[in-house]
Amino acid sequence: WSSPFIHLLTLTVVTFGVLAPLICHRLLHSYFYLRHWHLNPMSQEFLEQNQQEGQAALHYFEKLQIPNASEPSGRDAFQPLLLVTIITVQRRNDFHYVLQVASRFHHLLQKCGARCRRHHILLCNVESDPSSHQDVRLLSSFFPMVSRDRTGENPDPRLNQFEKEKQDYVFCLEQSLLVYNPEYILIVEDDAVPEEEIFTVLQHLLLARFSKPYLRDALYFKLYHPERLQRYFNPEPMRILEWLGLGMFLGPMLNCVYSWATGRSRLSWPIVLFFALYSMALSELVGRHYMLELRRLAPPLYNIVPVTECCTPAMLFSAASARRALSYLKELHCRQGFAKDIALYSLLHRKGENAYVVEPNLVRHVGMYSSLRANDNPKLL
Repeated sequence: WSSPFIHLLTLTVVTFGVLAPLICHRLLHSYFYLRHWHLNPMSQEFLEQNQQEGQAALHYFEKLQIPNASEPSGRDAFQPLLLVTIITVQRRNDFHYVLQVASRFHHLLQKCGARCRRHHILLCNVESDPSSHQDVRLLSSFFPMVSRDRTGENPDPRLNQFEKEKQDYVFCLEQSLLVYNPEYILIVEDDAVPEEEIFTVLQHLLLARFSKPYLRDALYFKLYHPERLQRYFNPEPMRILEWLGLGMFLGPMLNCVYSWATGRSRLSWPIVLFFALYSMALSELVGRHYMLELRRLAPPLYNIVPVTECCTPAMLFSAASARRALSYLKELHCRQGFAKDIALYSLLHRKGENAYVVEPNLVRHVGMYSSLRANDNPKLL
């Protein structure tokens, strides 16, 4: 039993065969997740919880005092540093997605206080018949709003739902610039609920990190990437380097712990290599998503890495980059398989632009009922 081989073999079997499966079988984004056991009940639980949050958001605005119309609005006072534009269409009424997003942003802005006095919220209603969007009618008492009214227009036969979504996005981005002319625009879809620390992190990014030239000139920053696509085992060079770096850091460290526990005094490179591979395998199998959550401890720990294709629940543009993105998007026609997220990503290589994603996510995507695809039985995965 004194052989390192026996020690390390036992550690491997106990870790990957016993402890990790027992601890991680309910972690949605882990390889150890028991999908057949947990997916249906967890999806149902999420839907029920989200429905309750929708009702809570509805009560939040029903109880909220309507602001005094005589007070100067944000657009009259000064140019915003950050404009949060919530783009919304009518969805299932029982979840009140846009109310969840708006109530959360409103609450966080109130909590942020003076630090966020140059942050404002704009609603962008892109429902074909704007007056039919019931939740927006409620929100219009609290937030400025722009609407894309297409009632009475002859429908364009070439306008598929993906092109319509792109045109709606262009409209909201354009209106954000016209109405407020902010320094930065955060375009948020109506099912992307902000995390508690979003304004603290954005404050750090806008005032400190984005001063670097390679970030300052970026076309956009994504504040959300699907958790299921955040794994290390991925054709993204930066993630592979991060994964190798994790092994290089933990390998020697765990070897020191092992040497101390077994009374060995010298470094063994085969054991260092074992622990490097052990830690890399464990971090991937448990889930990189959960490793990223540790970065929430402080804004400087947030990662900014080159962007990937999917998705667009929360996108941050500078005023200059928003104008460039608008001109680019107007040249493109979206269709199935080439939605606006892929269209934006395709522009990076064609136009010589750069874009980045902030990790971990600064919004939660709660909309299991898509406005593009019908799904009567949605699942978390």
